[in-house]
Amino acid sequence: MKTLPGRLFLCLLLLEFSLSKPLNETNIFEPGKVTFERYNKFKVQHIDKKMTVQKCTAVIKQKNIYGKDNGCKATNTFILADPNEVKSICEGEGDYLHKSHLTKSKRQFSVVVCTLTKGARKPRCEYEGKLHRNRFVLVQCSGVPVQYAENILDVAG
Repeated sequence: MKTLPGRLFLCLLLLEFSLSKPLNETNIFEPGKVTFERYNKFKVQHIDKKMTVQKCTAVIKQKNIYGKDNGCKATNTFILADPNEVKSICEGEGDYLHKSHLTKSKRQFSVVVCTLTKGARKPRCEYEGKLHRNRFVLVQCSGVPVQYAENILDVAG
């Protein structure tokens, strides 16, 4: 019985330590080992409810969306939706495609596809945008969307 107060103290100390430890945002999606940074990057690069075809060059520059070694990306797609609408694809509002290991949205979205027209490296990247309506979106999920794959008009299965 003499060790009970010691054990109780140890339990309280461990509890206090775990509660006082700041929440590390990189652990929010721990089950899929997805980092907060990867999901945030996906949101910045691919979700913009107010995106228009005329704003491709300006938005890509403002959001600092470039390829490796600051090269211009050949294309970048923006989903015209709120982040929670897109996130829901990975939370039951999408169908997992076993062949590709991607998840296809159950609902359709409008997307703006920005295609490089001029330039090879930042800051000289110029883009032309094209609006596509009623597109299913395919993303790689790991609890949340972490990689944009493509948009399709329709898909079988």
